[in-house]
Amino acid sequence: MLARKWRPRTFHEMVGQQHVLRALVNALDNDRLHHAYLFTGTRGVGKTTVARILAKCLNCEVGVGSEPCGECGSCREIAEGRSVDLIEVDAASRTKVEDTRELLDNVQYAPSRARFKIYLIDEVHMLSNHSFNALLKTLEEPPPHAKFLLATTDPQKLPATILSRCLQFNLKNMLPEQVVEHLEKILAEEAVEFESPALTLLGRAAAGSMRDALSLTDQAIAYGSGQLQEADVRDMLGTVDRGRVLELMTRVAEGDAAKILACVDSIAEHAPDYASTLEEVISLLHQLTLAQMVPGSLTGDTLEENKIRELAATLSLDETQLFYQFAVNGRRDLPVAPDPRIALEMTLLRMIAFRPAEMPVAGSGSGGGPSGVDPARKKPDPPAPPVVKTANEAETIAIKPAAALPVSGALEPTGAAVNLPPLTVAPQVTTDDAADLPSSESWPAFFDELGLVGITQSVALHCELVAIKGRRLEFVIDSNNASLFQERQVSALEMAFNQLLTLPVEVSIVAGQVGELTPFRLRQIQAAERQREAELALEHDPQLAALLAEFDGMVVDGSIRPRQ
Repeated sequence: MLARKWRPRTFHEMVGQQHVLRALVNALDNDRLHHAYLFTGTRGVGKTTVARILAKCLNCEVGVGSEPCGECGSCREIAEGRSVDLIEVDAASRTKVEDTRELLDNVQYAPSRARFKIYLIDEVHMLSNHSFNALLKTLEEPPPHAKFLLATTDPQKLPATILSRCLQFNLKNMLPEQVVEHLEKILAEEAVEFESPALTLLGRAAAGSMRDALSLTDQAIAYGSGQLQEADVRDMLGTVDRGRVLELMTRVAEGDAAKILACVDSIAEHAPDYASTLEEVISLLHQLTLAQMVPGSLTGDTLEENKIRELAATLSLDETQLFYQFAVNGRRDLPVAPDPRIALEMTLLRMIAFRPAEMPVAGSGSGGGPSGVDPARKKPDPPAPPVVKTANEAETIAIKPAAALPVSGALEPTGAAVNLPPLTVAPQVTTDDAADLPSSESWPAFFDELGLVGITQSVALHCELVAIKGRRLEFVIDSNNASLFQERQVSALEMAFNQLLTLPVEVSIVAGQVGELTPFRLRQIQAAERQREAELALEHDPQLAALLAEFDGMVVDGSIRPRQ
C-alpha cells in the first residue's frame, strides 16, 4: 500500500507543513523542548506521522536533534511500532476514565530503555470529561522524563485547561499542486506509467489529504491494470470529462434547453457523480471569469483553453457571475433533491430561464439564432420606474416593478438607491410570484431569514439599513455596540445575503446613531408585546382569580413571563 510504504520517516521527507516543521526543527536543535504537543488538522495531513518522527528525534540514541539517525535500536523500534517507551493510544477506543488512569499509572517511572517515555494519544478529543481531568493533573506537573504528543481532528472539543498546557500546531490541508508533485515522484520511483491529467484529478479528489491521495492512487493503479490513464481515473471517480462540461455550458450560453438536456443524457450514460459534475461546472465558470477579467490568465494554446476563451467572449461578465451563483446554489441543494440528475438539470435550466432580459443570448441575431429566441416575441421594455424619496429625504430612489425582475429575490443593478418591499427566500417562490426586495422598514423582520450566529448575529442585531444603492446595502451600527464590529463581519453578512439572493450584493457598515428600525429594537417591541399579552391573559384568568381569592394571595410584580 503506497500510503504505508511512502510514509515520511524524517521531517525532510514530509510534503508541506513547513510552518510546523520549522518550529519543531528549531526547538529540537536548540534544546527548547516542551512536555506536551498538540497536533490538529483534518484526516490524512500528517498529524500522527509528525508525532512519530518527533518521538524518533527525542529518543534517538545519537542524541536529541531534528535528524534522527534511523539506524539505532530506538529509531528502528519506533519505526516498526514495537518501542516499549512509545505508548500509542487510540482515544476513540479508550474513552473511560479507568482507561486513562491505567495508562497514567506508570508515568512516574523512568523509561525502560529510551531517553523519554512518550505518550502518543490519537483522536484525543474522544476522551470523556473525567478522563480529561485525570490527564490534566499529569500535564500540570509532568515528570521530566515524560512527553505527551496529542493529535486530534476536532480541537474545539478539548477543554481550555488542556489546550493551555500544550504547544499547539495546526497542520494545513495539502494544495492540489503539492499532492500532484509528490505523486509524480512516487510513481516515478514505482515505475508506474501515468498521464498528468490523471494525477490532477487525483489531487483534487484527495481534498487536501495526502493519505487519501495515495489510497486513491493505489485504487486507480488497480483499476487501470498498472497504469494511470485520465479516462480510467475519471470513470473510477465518477467525474465528467472537461470537454463535456464545456459543451454543456456552450448550450447554456446558446439558451437551448433541448440541447442542454441532450448533453445531460450523454453525461448520464457514464454514471457520473452529479455533485462532482456541478463542481466541474463551478470550476469552469471560475476559469471563464478569469478569462474575462484577466485575459492573460490563460496562457496555453491547448484546445480546451481556446474553447474557454471562445466561450468567455460570448458571455457577459454579469452572465458568468449569475451562472456561477446558480451552480453554487445547485451544489448546495443537491443533497435534498429527490434525484441528483434532476438537481443538475434544474440548475442548468434556471440559468437560461432567469437570464436577465437585457443580456443578449449568445449567437442570437436579427433573424433568430441557435438559441431559438424569436426577436419579434421579445417582451417590451417596462415603463420607466417612478422616482420617490427615501425616509431621510437625502437620496432619490427608483423602484422597479416586480414583473421586470429577472429572478425572484434578485437585486436589480439600477445604479441608484432602491427602496423595495420585504424579501422572500428565493427557493420558496416561483416566477409567477416574484419575491420582493428588502427595504429599511422590512430589514428588522428579514434579519431572522439570514440565519446568522455568533458575533455577526450580535453586530447585525444593532444595525439599521439606511440605504440600498444598486447592489450595495449600507448599514449603520449603533455606536454603543460598535466595539463588537470587525471587518470580517462584513464578509459574513454578505455571504448570508448572497445565500438568499440570486445576484450578489455588497455590504458596508459604519458606526453612528440608529433609529427604531433595527432587529434588536423589533425584538424589544415584540418582547414587550408578549409580556403585555401574558399579563392581560392572567389578569382575566378565572382560575387564577379563584386561587388568589381562596388563599388570599397576590401576583408578585415582575414574576410573569410569557411563553417562549
